[in-house]
Amino acid sequence: MFSVLKNVAVSVSAGSLMLACGAASAQVVSAGGQIAGAQDASVDNFSRSRNISVSQRSRPDYEAPGVRAGAFLVYPRLELAAETNDNIYATGANEVDDTILHFRPELAIESGWSQNFLSAYARASINRYSDNEDENTEEYGVGTSGRIDVTRQSNIGFGADYTSGFEPRNAPTADRTAVEPTPLDTAQAYVSASRAAGYVKLSGRADWRTFDYEDGRNGLGGVIDQDARDRDIVSLSGRIDVAISPDTAFFFQATGNERQYDVASTGPTPNRDSTGSEFLVGANFEVGAVARGEIAAGYIEQSFDEAAFDDVSGFGARAQLEWFPSELTTVTVAAGRTVEDTPVAGAGAYLSSAGSIAIDHELLRNVILNGRLTWSRDDYEGVDREDTRKGVTLGATYLINRNLGVNANYSLLDVESEGSARDQDYTVNRLGIALVAQF
Repeated sequence: MFSVLKNVAVSVSAGSLMLACGAASAQVVSAGGQIAGAQDASVDNFSRSRNISVSQRSRPDYEAPGVRAGAFLVYPRLELAAETNDNIYATGANEVDDTILHFRPELAIESGWSQNFLSAYARASINRYSDNEDENTEEYGVGTSGRIDVTRQSNIGFGADYTSGFEPRNAPTADRTAVEPTPLDTAQAYVSASRAAGYVKLSGRADWRTFDYEDGRNGLGGVIDQDARDRDIVSLSGRIDVAISPDTAFFFQATGNERQYDVASTGPTPNRDSTGSEFLVGANFEVGAVARGEIAAGYIEQSFDEAAFDDVSGFGARAQLEWFPSELTTVTVAAGRTVEDTPVAGAGAYLSSAGSIAIDHELLRNVILNGRLTWSRDDYEGVDREDTRKGVTLGATYLINRNLGVNANYSLLDVESEGSARDQDYTVNRLGIALVAQF
């Protein structure tokens, strides 16, 4: 499983060496008490917190106070929502509409320590359809995350979560012949570390994810075997940031991954095991009170063990820019390219290019408006298929007081598929409203 190390041996080894050297150099102190050759530790060259976005802004009069439990705060939350959906099966013909009710309880716990941090959550979603009871589902998830502050500029992060849910009907990988939603259990865990010293910051992260699909049934009563989609993904990344000022830093990041499937695919299609890598060079910055962000470009690839699948490679990119035209408005632009697995016969993966632009506006202290445009193009390797997905989301939040709030939203998803192996074209319109109680 750990052949992924071959993809990041250079970056991880170099990162480990630099971390060790950085720890050693931290012990070289001048007579005046400063680290030799380093900038004053009180200067943070990597913080980009001068601006506060609309979604980050504190609103003490409308935030849940929480329930004190020793050194922790407990935050109970309950959401009751209703939505209409004009195409619940995400099909291009014979669309079926329905009204869905959602009952979503949640409990979150956060530490109140001056240093270090620990949090945990448990949540559920009970979903009931008015006319199509076969679509009814119950989902739940639990998770935890934390941070250990080794020093002021060094920390270790960790987290894990588990979700028992269902694959969305409009997911690119969803089986359209299934008469009920496909159950999907996912779990993931990570550990990360970072250390900043003067103008240099080193960081690394290891991730593990697993996907477990349950078999379904088609309209004729036949079994839809999903075992061939079960997989584990391990990834390792290393990154070095070099600041040229307190507001700007350049970085290099290398990431390797290994995707291992539990069993071979059914029929003549072989196993989709693969290894991949990503190399990015970029910069993160903050321009006064106007903007901040991070942009990167480089190369990505995914190589399959079986020659039956075409390897995927090409231009890699990632970007997120926040623009603050005023203290009451935040505009966020994001983009990226990734390699995603697919169960489509003849294709091992597809190259996904995606972008979005979002606007959050604080109309009043307790009234927040938001809008979002999304676009993505999925280019399948090995088969003649290309999907374009366009989305629009509009929403409004009214905070009544610390304990109550109302959310309203509308979304449109438009999917077009091209090529000889094309999928269906379809659109989905959803309109919803929710009452949120928090304590």
